[in-house]
Amino acid sequence: MPGYTEARFLTSAARPGQFLSDAGVEIAFAGRSNAGKSSAINAITGRRQLARTSRTPGRTQLINFFHLAEGRRLVDLPGYGFAQVPDKVRDSWQRLMETYFEERKSLRGLLLAVDSRRGLGAMDLQMLDWTGSLGRPAHVLLTKSDKLSRSEAASVLREATAACEGRASVQLFSAETGDGVVAARAQLEALLERG
Repeated sequence: MPGYTEARFLTSAARPGQFLSDAGVEIAFAGRSNAGKSSAINAITGRRQLARTSRTPGRTQLINFFHLAEGRRLVDLPGYGFAQVPDKVRDSWQRLMETYFEERKSLRGLLLAVDSRRGLGAMDLQMLDWTGSLGRPAHVLLTKSDKLSRSEAASVLREATAACEGRASVQLFSAETGDGVVAARAQLEALLERG
């Protein structure tokens, strides 16, 4: 399955009034600030510079909308849990994301990036519960899996699958080696296909 050759950045939103028109279908992409979210987006879309990556966690401070194909979008949400930012900014992110999830009729599901070396945290589980309460499916990418041994990766996958039972499907993923990219792209497509 090829990448998204038409993928491109559309706009950023710092407040709900700046959201794109609520038409077509879109998938939200969330995760902790240091989970490798931007790298995962670039790997899945097959566009190396689509989402900006940084060595400093917390660079995604706006909601970024990306065009994938006609009527289909990927929406990169602000990272959470690690960024060294003032409480006022963090509260603003929280309100922005709450409004996004509550108001977007075009939202079909969630891709959640979780650093495989850290495992699912309270905020990750809260994000899954939030998505589930809206009746939207979720899929977890256990990122940076290339940093684990084979046995560690298998153990992390088992633990995450058990923790996500009834909340989300789970897979190992490495933007560095490409492991899991095809499977993640298939999951994205399946979420986009939801009526």
